[in-house]
Amino acid sequence: MQYQFSDYEKAAQVIAERLDGFRPETAMVLGSGLGSMAELAEDPIVIPYGEIPGFQVSTAPGHKGQLVFGVLEGRRVAVMQGRLHAYEGYSFEEVCFPLRVLRLLGCGTLLITNASGGVNFDFRAGDICLITDHIKFFRDSPLRGPNIPEFGVRFPDSTYLYTPRLQDVAREAAKNLGISLVEGVYMYFPGPSYETPAEIRAIRALGGDLVGMSTVPEVIAAGHAGMEVLGFSLVSNAAAGITGDPLSEQEVLDAGKAARDRFSSLIRSCIRDL
Repeated sequence: MQYQFSDYEKAAQVIAERLDGFRPETAMVLGSGLGSMAELAEDPIVIPYGEIPGFQVSTAPGHKGQLVFGVLEGRRVAVMQGRLHAYEGYSFEEVCFPLRVLRLLGCGTLLITNASGGVNFDFRAGDICLITDHIKFFRDSPLRGPNIPEFGVRFPDSTYLYTPRLQDVAREAAKNLGISLVEGVYMYFPGPSYETPAEIRAIRALGGDLVGMSTVPEVIAAGHAGMEVLGFSLVSNAAAGITGDPLSEQEVLDAGKAARDRFSSLIRSCIRDL
């Protein structure tokens, strides 16, 4: 689907009418098993994706598919409780449609999370990783097609997609909380099949530390639209071929539940200081 700027404006207007003057400043996209953080927002306003023109429906396990607006740690937030993925059959443009709408509503910062497979031999299931950069070799892009100048320039720079200032905020928050925080490069694969052991070896050779099926399209769109980005990945399992065990979606959800309190504490601390 090729959206026009008017499509984004229409969706933003529908949401704004429901918000009755509330204007979010920080967008949050929560990954597999991590959506419960939206329940911490004060005075929440919940809008299912299906009630917003242009939004698609989230079908992935553990993704509720709704926007939650409210106040979290003193900040006005818009939480995507469930994201969209290319493997669900959506284009990158459809995947990023909600994020661009949130930008129009006032969000200047994106805090994004995911669950990933650990490629780095030093990473363990349950580690929280600060994403410092990403690798994407696949042709599609949320910026493919006619540029929408209201969001950004035709050829945006990608040097600092993951904002260094916000990375420092995360490091300080983890230090103060006594939470171990690893750092790494996230590599995007479109899924839905997990990567092969040979692909994991290739990722490691290319400098990737993590692998997953989300996040990168949204970060590209956010950077294009001038948003600052802070990204975290919960290492849910060792990637294919490392242990020899088969991979499953259940271990992703289980890892999210096990790390919920620790992860929530870190995110809440970061939100306060963004």
